[in-house]
Amino acid sequence: MQLIHLDEIAPREVVPGHHARFVHAENMTVVHWRIEAGSSIHEHDHPHEQVVNVLAGTYELTVAGKPLTLGPGMVVVIPGGVRHSGRSITDALLLDVFYPCREDYR
Repeated sequence: MQLIHLDEIAPREVVPGHHARFVHAENMTVVHWRIEAGSSIHEHDHPHEQVVNVLAGTYELTVAGKPLTLGPGMVVVIPGGVRHSGRSITDALLLDVFYPCREDYR
C-alpha cells in the first residue's frame, strides 16, 4: 500500500504550461495536471491506454482527428496507439490514468 500526499510531490513542467504530479503504481501511472490557458501539446501517440478526466476548466482534446471540447465531469478513453493532441482553452485541471505504467514519466 502507498499513501501519497500530492502536495509533497514536486510538480514537473513536462511541456510549456503543463505542470504534472506523477503517481506510479505497479501497473498504471496517474497524472495530476495543472494546465495554463493557451498551452498545447503536439499530436502524438503512445502504446498506453489513457483515460482523460477533466476536473476543472475547458480543454480541447483532438483524438484521431476529431476535436472535442471538454469540461468538468467529462471523460475520454484513448486506446493505445491512437494519435491525439490537446489545447487548454482556460486554466484547467486534468487527471490522466495510463495503463501500463509510463516509464518515461518516472
